[in-house]
Amino acid sequence: MDGLAAQMAGDNPEDLAMVEGRHFWKMTGSGNDFVFIDGRSEPAGEFEGAAVIQRTCARGTGVGADGLVILTRPRSAAADIELTYFNADGTLADLCGNATLCTASLAAKLGAVDPSGFAIETGTGVLRARIRAGVPEFDLPEIREAEADVAAIERGGDEERLGFAVAGIPHVVIRVPDVALCDVLGRGRYVRNHGSLEAGANVNFVSRDESGWHIRTFERGVEGETLACGTGSVATAILLRLWGEAGDDVELETASGARLGIRSVRGSDGSWTASLRGEGRLVFEGVLRDL
Repeated sequence: MDGLAAQMAGDNPEDLAMVEGRHFWKMTGSGNDFVFIDGRSEPAGEFEGAAVIQRTCARGTGVGADGLVILTRPRSAAADIELTYFNADGTLADLCGNATLCTASLAAKLGAVDPSGFAIETGTGVLRARIRAGVPEFDLPEIREAEADVAAIERGGDEERLGFAVAGIPHVVIRVPDVALCDVLGRGRYVRNHGSLEAGANVNFVSRDESGWHIRTFERGVEGETLACGTGSVATAILLRLWGEAGDDVELETASGARLGIRSVRGSDGSWTASLRGEGRLVFEGVLRDL
């Protein structure tokens, strides 16, 4: 079964009925929020259908979230737990930084991992994670695609730099004078769908003031602005390094007001290793009823 067929396999009323009574956790990572389903002991296949995901993540009529995460026992012997991440529209994503931070936090709370160091299997491979001083942190897969300037996408208005990086998923990063004044929805939607981007991309706007760096993100799959984006923050930190505006350690304030910490180091071959540190907060848990 191909990816699209697998996503659509559960799109029928029977699957909507099957999720009734299922336990869930609602988590947030710097304002990027998720519904978590535990599939380790009970199959969660119905949650792989786009209709179930969309209804669960719908704000106002469902639980409300930027995405849905299914936790399962890992396929790899090198991992302790596995996550499968779906955007709110039901599309499968290889990696979501804040969902991974939330996974690390929840897995530790559930006693599924040793908080001092463990491994999470994702769509991009097995990632090392830890809880340090009560805060989740994980190491991203090696980043090999990072361009300081992208000529194919024209800069608009007062935009100062425009770069691209693949930090698990593709990201465009735009340096602007003030993110508070950005047309995140309009400009973000245009760039996200630019013809030069084969798979589209998240679009991150970044600026600096006396209090530090600030970021806002238009996120594909959500098709709107989210309050934070973990992988977007990593991509942005790397572009700031390439632009000569930051060092190895960068802290970014997200639209929610929370801060994400990124450490990125460039190897001799031009590739990057990076870690992401930030909130993974359990907001509430409950039982699904009538979606």
